[in-house]
Amino acid sequence: MKAIRFHEYGDPTVLRYEDVDVPVPAAGQVRLRVAATSFNPVDGNIRGGFMQGPIPVTLPHTPGIDVAGTIDALGEGVSGVEVGDAVIGFLPMVAPGASAEYAIAPAEALTAAPSSIPLADAAALPIVGLTAWQALFEHAKVTAGQRVLVNGAGGAVGDYAVQLAKAADAFVVATASPRSAGRVRTAGADEVIDHTSEPVTVTEPVDVVLNLAPVDPAGLTGLLGLIRPGGVLVNTTVWMPAPSDDERGVRGVDLFVRSDAAQLADLAARVDAGTLRVAVSERVPLAELPELHARAATLSGKVVVLP
Repeated sequence: MKAIRFHEYGDPTVLRYEDVDVPVPAAGQVRLRVAATSFNPVDGNIRGGFMQGPIPVTLPHTPGIDVAGTIDALGEGVSGVEVGDAVIGFLPMVAPGASAEYAIAPAEALTAAPSSIPLADAAALPIVGLTAWQALFEHAKVTAGQRVLVNGAGGAVGDYAVQLAKAADAFVVATASPRSAGRVRTAGADEVIDHTSEPVTVTEPVDVVLNLAPVDPAGLTGLLGLIRPGGVLVNTTVWMPAPSDDERGVRGVDLFVRSDAAQLADLAARVDAGTLRVAVSERVPLAELPELHARAATLSGKVVVLP
């Protein structure tokens, strides 16, 4: 089969499009015929060797954490799924990924793919959708009537975060560049702040700040002042710890997303119910993945990668 792998850490030129053996599922695993994976910024950080501590992969490594595909073979002891099922999942970050024609996945990490969108497009859902869900409901515990500020809402996680917060009947304030402001409004933001031309301010304090932007430490600390006493700042830029304000009871939470099939099933159900929109900005052939990594800094929206 064809796959993209890197045999050493480095810039995008280390990615090779090559022939490899079709993998065989072990106990508790399934083999998927991959419909698509997606590009996530962490893929570039792993490839560059910047995540060897928290995400120690074995070289050569196949990237691609998200997967959408059809079950092709079952390992020993697998139940609850069958060959031919269309599924999605968030693969273990340290294991070989889905930038290939076939991929191995733990059966427990998979859930049924939404049936209302193309299977390949569903690869745009797992890691970013779970990041938004866990930030809002697991860590911030957002409820109806609260005010939520999504800082850096123009990206893929921000799109889901705005949609999910609005679905929870929160009032959503979002920061975005002029390029992505229209998309953020479409997602449901009540207010959109152009963070490229003005400081991030709010007309009244918010209950929750979800920071998705690569701000500097001073900028991250500045967001605390926008939060009411007892509120929470959830930060996804995990290389920079979330600050807290103990005097006002404002908690700082660092989020490192994890795979959760039950939460992913909830997201898929929302897609099929028409209450969550999956947006795909580009569809790129697998052979062009090195070029995609090379232009990662200029990407807008979610890109799926097709074998």
